[in-house]
Parts: sequence; structure tokens; C-alpha cells
Amino acid sequence: MEDISFHFREQHWRVSAGKGLYWEEERALIVSDLHLGKSAHFRKAGIAIPGNIVQEDLFCLQQLIVRYNPEKLIIVGDMFHSVANNEVNYFKLWRRQFPQLQFDLITGNHDIMGESVYQDLEIRQYDSLRLHNIHFVHDAADAPPSKAYYVLSGHIHPGVRMNGYGRQSLRLPCFYFGQQYAVLPAFSHFTGMFTIEPQAGEPVFVLAEKKVIKMQ
Repeated sequence: MEDISFHFREQHWRVSAGKGLYWEEERALIVSDLHLGKSAHFRKAGIAIPGNIVQEDLFCLQQLIVRYNPEKLIIVGDMFHSVANNEVNYFKLWRRQFPQLQFDLITGNHDIMGESVYQDLEIRQYDSLRLHNIHFVHDAADAPPSKAYYVLSGHIHPGVRMNGYGRQSLRLPCFYFGQQYAVLPAFSHFTGMFTIEPQAGEPVFVLAEKKVIKMQ
């Protein structure tokens, strides 16, 4: 799976086509918006949703962990979608593969399970988290502007529209690095996308068929 080296804000990153961002200085793998349990939540409501989505997403996450061998995994919000269900139990079994890996969750608007559930899953919770000059928060709008740090967020599931011949167009997920904040793509396959319009000079990494394309 392709990745691209990226030097930004005095730090070294690897932008992966697998929707993960590896921070070399911190040995941290960063992802956002896994929404584990979402498909089970919809099925419980009587909506026909494939049952293997959570397995596919966690397999992709497993591939990233094996590749980068991080010391910690930082989830920038919405790790889970709603209340505990069978998919949360599946995650508990999956998590046993990585007993030494530290899981840090910046709580998102969908992370509504009780504290005891996260403790049982060995996940540390934070409203926000600051490491060096990087400030993690689920929604960038919740972080006051500051020259002392750069905000790294999720929440909006960013994507860009790519135009082709014959008026064809396609929306693809992306990493967006703006002037004040960055936004990671939603890790889950079972999410929508919000089309962003980057300004000149703002790096954007588009993800397409296991490739990473740097736009600017």
C-alpha cells in the first residue's frame, strides 16, 4: 500500500493510502472516524447493511499497525458509532493481537459509551490531546486558533471532486492540511464525504485505489 513522506510543521509524517497518518517522531499511527458498530446499529434498526464492514475496516487497520509498528494508536474521534453492540465485542477480541499498543481516543460526538466500556477495551480517553506542537481534537471548530500549536482533526470526512473527460466526476477521500488545521479522512468505508475546496498552497493528499496523489 503506497505512502508518501511529508515534512510539515517541523515534523515528519507518512501519508498512507490506507487512510492512516504515521508520525515518525512520536512513533504514532493516527486515524479518525472508524465508526465501529455503525453497521450493527443500522441493522438493528431494520436497515439491510452488509455484516462484514467492521471486519474489513479492522483488517485494514491491522495492516497499517503491522507495517508501521507504532508505539501508540491515536484515534481522532468517533472510534465507535453509538452504544455497545456485537461489533464492539468483536473489536475487543481483535484488540488482543496488540497488547503492547497504546490506544488513545480523542472523544468524538459519536463516542457515547460509558467510561467503563472504554476501560475494559484498554482505551485511554481525552477531550483533546497535545503532543509537541500538534493539538488533537475531533472537530477543528472546537479548538481556538493559536500560533502555539497546529490542530489535527477529523469529523467532517473530507473528500475532493476529481473531474475527468466527458464531464465525468468522482469524489475521493483525502487528507487536508490547511493553514490552521488538518483533517483526516474517515477510516470507515461506511461513511459519506464532505467536499472541501482547498486554498492555494494548502497540501491535499487524494486517496485512489491504494495510491496517494499529492494535489498541491
